[in-house]
Amino acid sequence: MSRAQAENVIKNIIREIVQECAMRAQSVSDTLVAFMVKAVVLDPRNGFNVDRTLTKQDIEKLEELCLDKLMEKCSPSLDTIKMQVYFDMNYTSRRESLEEIQRVMKSRLIPVSRDITDSRVKTREECDALYRKIVTYILQRSAMGSPTDTKTMQEATAALQSVFPQTEVGTFMVLFKKDKEQQLVELTMLVTGILLFNKVSKKEEVEVHINDLIPTVVKEVLPVTTKSIENELHVTQSLAWKYTALLEELTDPDVQHKQCDMPIVLLKQALYNVRQHEVFLKMLLADADLCTKHIEMLQTELSSKMKLLKETMQSKTAVPTATVFPVFKVLSKLWSGLQDEAELLNILSNITLSLQPFLASQAKIFSEPYLDGLLEGSEVKTDEQRMTESSDERIDPDQLTPQEWLLPETTTSFNELPQQYNGFCGYTFVNRDGLLLPGNPHIGVLKHKGKLYVFSSKQAALNFACSPDDFVEKVAEKAKYSPELIQLLKLPQQFSCVSPYSEFLTLLQLQPGESLLVTKCESGTQTDIHPMETNIVKSYEWNEWELRRKALKLADLRTKVTHSTQTDLSHLRRENVTQTWLPKDAACQSKRDGESNVPKPQIYLAGLRGQRNAQVAKINLTRSVDE
Repeated sequence: MSRAQAENVIKNIIREIVQECAMRAQSVSDTLVAFMVKAVVLDPRNGFNVDRTLTKQDIEKLEELCLDKLMEKCSPSLDTIKMQVYFDMNYTSRRESLEEIQRVMKSRLIPVSRDITDSRVKTREECDALYRKIVTYILQRSAMGSPTDTKTMQEATAALQSVFPQTEVGTFMVLFKKDKEQQLVELTMLVTGILLFNKVSKKEEVEVHINDLIPTVVKEVLPVTTKSIENELHVTQSLAWKYTALLEELTDPDVQHKQCDMPIVLLKQALYNVRQHEVFLKMLLADADLCTKHIEMLQTELSSKMKLLKETMQSKTAVPTATVFPVFKVLSKLWSGLQDEAELLNILSNITLSLQPFLASQAKIFSEPYLDGLLEGSEVKTDEQRMTESSDERIDPDQLTPQEWLLPETTTSFNELPQQYNGFCGYTFVNRDGLLLPGNPHIGVLKHKGKLYVFSSKQAALNFACSPDDFVEKVAEKAKYSPELIQLLKLPQQFSCVSPYSEFLTLLQLQPGESLLVTKCESGTQTDIHPMETNIVKSYEWNEWELRRKALKLADLRTKVTHSTQTDLSHLRRENVTQTWLPKDAACQSKRDGESNVPKPQIYLAGLRGQRNAQVAKINLTRSVDE
């Protein structure tokens, strides 16, 4: 089967399973179905032949088995898989979460920003309306208050007028759209800093109280999120310790087993369910603690900047903008950082609440009174107690020279080492029929083929070190019977290598959104613009108008005449057009202008009046041109 054919088969299988589940009033995602298909193929009990291509009967059998597992009622195993899929699809790293928060905030402000940048102001009323839109944009972006609150609008308007008078709207309107958007961002930062300073300046105390600089959303989320996650984690860990104690007693070959009317497989599924929930809660709690630390740092920095600004403003009646504007922008950035941290805490809280329904099956099967009855007379040890009891057992690396062992005294960042099987003891998992016991790194960490293994006891470490490859293979074989262990023990890459259906499973890993089965990483490549100069097409032209200009130049219409003829058949059936090169106006100009001049004649006649017989005298007063 070619790769393309295998892809089509997988897509058809997933689509048919999703449609069948929908017909049975069960909504499932493509990611969940893809994971379940892989789990069914891996399970040796299903008997898929590895020596031949999947036939039509194999596909029908595969779909039927997947549907049976997806339609199970009150199944801790199915709940664990659904929990893993949900968490994988909704949980992201801190950096990605903050980027998503910024993206959502910008997309929410796009209509308001577009309304401002695309406005055309002609009258005084339109100018006032645009100014109010700018104030609304600033309040929505800074989260300093609601635009519907009159007092908040007045304060924001006054702050905006101090840095951007209404007379500057005309200058704002002639800017390009990108420049308008950039100026809106800068105005938001300045106005936010001014509003924060005005808020603190209303207090008469000299010292800036840190509670005055906490956004309302932070005050609401900060004390609740971490506490709620810790409470959830405490309840889940208590259940995990109880299931562990019960299974430890039932799987011990040297101890007489109690009478238990529940199958051990359900107890193991319940243990895997709460252990997976515990792993996710620890990740959420670590992120929540990191958010809390960032909030404390931002609050401290915000308080110090505000104190410095108050000291600067108190001693002077006028302060240059070059001095205070950068401080206002810093205050705005710190304020936005607090808002982002609060939003991130809110996301973590929502994920924590959404994980609770995935514990319903094990809680329904093993109610607290029933579980306590099974544990009557048994000692329930916490993970910390197990660590303390086994801390005295230490591996001596000198006695085990073939193997490499890591110890706290000789290893830097010992507590941050990536542990195989998510920190559980692989030997106990194999030897006690799937029992999960947390390993103690202080006993000694075995490094084998680049992977680190921890163990629950010194004897378990020694036994595992005798034949580590055999135990690694046995862990993978046992995990095939419980598909939720693929994610819980972090084994997806290992299964893609050991499975005989390697091509089929590899394609399953490439399903869109199937990050449960693929290890994600960031990568980038860079190439030269023109790695080979000889391959550059010198005649290439990207400009369409330049191509048209060259075409007209080649046509040279000045030497061409368009001819058209008309016959009896084509008469009055189409328009005829003739194109000629129209003549242009011509003019002639000499080298320079020339002119000539003649003397103006002036003649004076004397004796015309006063005497009867007087002689008239004629006098020529004409002057020469040269004079």
